[in-house]
Amino acid sequence: MTLSYAVNCSLLFTEVPLLERPQAAADAGFSAVEFWWPWPDQPVPADRDVDAFVSAVQDAGVQLIGLNFWAADLTGPDCGVVSLPGREQDFRDNVDVVAAIGSRLDVPAFNALYGNRLEGVDAAEQDAVATDNLRYAAKTVGAARTVLVEMVSGPKPYPLRTAADVAGVLDRVGEPNVRMLFDVFHLANNGDDVSAAIDAYADRIAHVQVADLPGRHEPGSGELPIAEHLAHLQRAGYDGRVALEYIPATNTTDSLTWLPREQRS
Repeated sequence: MTLSYAVNCSLLFTEVPLLERPQAAADAGFSAVEFWWPWPDQPVPADRDVDAFVSAVQDAGVQLIGLNFWAADLTGPDCGVVSLPGREQDFRDNVDVVAAIGSRLDVPAFNALYGNRLEGVDAAEQDAVATDNLRYAAKTVGAARTVLVEMVSGPKPYPLRTAADVAGVLDRVGEPNVRMLFDVFHLANNGDDVSAAIDAYADRIAHVQVADLPGRHEPGSGELPIAEHLAHLQRAGYDGRVALEYIPATNTTDSLTWLPREQRS
């Protein structure tokens, strides 16, 4: 069986404004898209802004298969608020908005970025906050939808680096619809054994994202055996979409030449 792909419209098609990206993805041959939280400065955007986003997806005729919860300053000190004490109400207010968007667009999965470790705050306290928040999110979006937890790489003090780190959070939360987002780039960039992680956690993987290493550009631009990893995932039983979450080396159109148009939908 050939894998199905989706395109992350927060990193690709940035040549056009955000609300034009679902149509740009459709024009490029994709039928499924995902987004980071479209309003990074606010957990609860205005209703008119939510309506405009929903309409952009609907009008393009694509399926929104993944949406991030609000992550506050994603590239700065926060990288998510799930584990940040004092931000619980912001997160939960955002969960309610995300769940509503999910209902309107039939979104199957939502990514909850864990948040960085805070200086002077006990890690156990942050983990307790995260456990409560993830349980709230899981119950709010409903059993038919999935809350995703992922590993992240880079110099930030983000505590979930390996597949085992994420699995530990899933064990602690104990909700069946809280599952693993398996990001091949982040795992490899952190030095985790991608093949061993597939063998160990295939039954916990609900979503897959790819980018090459180094550079986080399109497959084929670096050294990762992405095709081998995807074939391994298939053999292990994964039959979901593979999201292209990479930074185009030049521009989006050129970065997609590796993937024939007939395989994009």
